[in-house]
Amino acid sequence: MGLAIEEILSAHRDGLPLDDGQIAAFVQGVVSGAVSRPQAAAFLAFTAVRGLGEAQMVALTRAMVDSGERLSWPTAGGLLIDKHSTGGVGDKVSLVLAPLWAALGFRVPMVSGRGLEHTGGTLDKLEAIPGFRVDLERPALEHALATAGCFISGQTAALAPADRILYALRNETCTVPSIPLIVASILSKKLAEGIDRLVLDVKYGSGAFMKTAADAAALAAALERVGTGAGVPTTAHLTPMDAPLGRAVGNAVEVAEAVECLQGGGPASLRALVLRLADHPGAAAALDDGRAYARFREMVRAQGGDPDAPLRGGGTADHALRAPSGGRVVGIDAWRIGRAAFLLGAGRRRAEDPVHPGVGLLLDVELGSVVGAGDRLCVLRHAGGVGLAEAEALAAAAFSLAPA
Repeated sequence: MGLAIEEILSAHRDGLPLDDGQIAAFVQGVVSGAVSRPQAAAFLAFTAVRGLGEAQMVALTRAMVDSGERLSWPTAGGLLIDKHSTGGVGDKVSLVLAPLWAALGFRVPMVSGRGLEHTGGTLDKLEAIPGFRVDLERPALEHALATAGCFISGQTAALAPADRILYALRNETCTVPSIPLIVASILSKKLAEGIDRLVLDVKYGSGAFMKTAADAAALAAALERVGTGAGVPTTAHLTPMDAPLGRAVGNAVEVAEAVECLQGGGPASLRALVLRLADHPGAAAALDDGRAYARFREMVRAQGGDPDAPLRGGGTADHALRAPSGGRVVGIDAWRIGRAAFLLGAGRRRAEDPVHPGVGLLLDVELGSVVGAGDRLCVLRHAGGVGLAEAEALAAAAFSLAPA
């Protein structure tokens, strides 16, 4: 492998196209340890600078899928579908969409992740439900899929292990924005789930990883082509993330808002995005008549949780942020709101850091709302004042008012 990896790196450095065998050898070496960390870091750097062609992106994605276990669900019954979001603020769509699809007859084996910095994580939100487990073994996941029609769990050690290694190196080597590496990272985990169809929600704006619609469109197009080219029909949607989605940002507060949506209510922005991604004529009715909520409760029970228990995160207090003057709300900066929630304890810097399930922000206004001086803009839910002063300053700067 020593000579082979040197040849692969030399060719990649010089901009020569790598064949499928070279890419597979690199990925296998990453997992086995035959490729050193400096060598893997060099490959990532060359990819970020040189890029990869579409055939090479497909090859890298397939090799990363093949680096570990490929899941299969022979007894699931129904089309297997999943959704992935590139991350945002207040994005609790997965909590609604998975049981909604299950209520519509699909089967949803959703492998999800935790939040980092200002973006929330689906697993962190679900763990605000007492007893809910996101580390189930294969038999328990099969049971959840058979009974509830869906599960939302964490990535197992056997699922795309190459991605776990390379993802950590991408953070260290400043290669996170590379589209080929993003595509391979996202799709390797999703394609290993054994699904028949994949729906992607590619965010852009201040609270998203991609800041412009043009960059998000380029990523979405690459994801669609590579996912479909790897054998799973893939559809990507572009959605804005300049303002938070819905009115709740945190963990337990977002679960509560997701439940509202599952019961036919909740913010209009959240419901609209859920229905758009669901892309099914019966989706609205399944939210309104309780079928989706019933599936959610079944999923919670199948994963060890109690759907009737109060959400975790007691011992918090509320602090109101009020408008300094009257006017119309013309901006709610998603990054500042997400960062405020992070400072209160809802987010983390590293994947192993703990989060507080109960803290976060609850917005009282939305874009276009008219407020008077002293009206409440949002509530900051904090634990003993931790991070409150900085979070309040960020939240105050997030709201832009113009004369009504």
